[in-house]
Amino acid sequence: MATLKVGLVSPEREVWSGEAKMVVAQTIEGELGILPGHAPVLGVLLDGSVVKIQPAEDGEWVTAMVGSGFFSIANDEVSILAEQAELGAEVNVAEARKALEEARAAGQADATAERRARARLRAAGQDA
Repeated sequence: MATLKVGLVSPEREVWSGEAKMVVAQTIEGELGILPGHAPVLGVLLDGSVVKIQPAEDGEWVTAMVGSGFFSIANDEVSILAEQAELGAEVNVAEARKALEEARAAGQADATAERRARARLRAAGQDA
């Protein structure tokens, strides 16, 4: 079975890498599902969105919150380069809820922080 070679990185670290069956990313133009054999694409990630990766070994889907960034697809290799990224399994839910409350209190002045806090909660499998 064909697979994708996937790397999700932020400036701080490599967040996830490995073989995958499928990747789903939200771009500024809409959601994109990526399977092996996908045509080459360069896209802009939606700031405060969730990337989902289905590992090749039939494990649980990997979810991660991503800040602004880019992704590229070429020759069954998917590179996701995010300004900020955090695996759903690593999200401190109480901290994310507090950040969401603080961003809401700040109103429009902190819309980016609100989007990112919501994405952290979605990545962790929580309602935002």
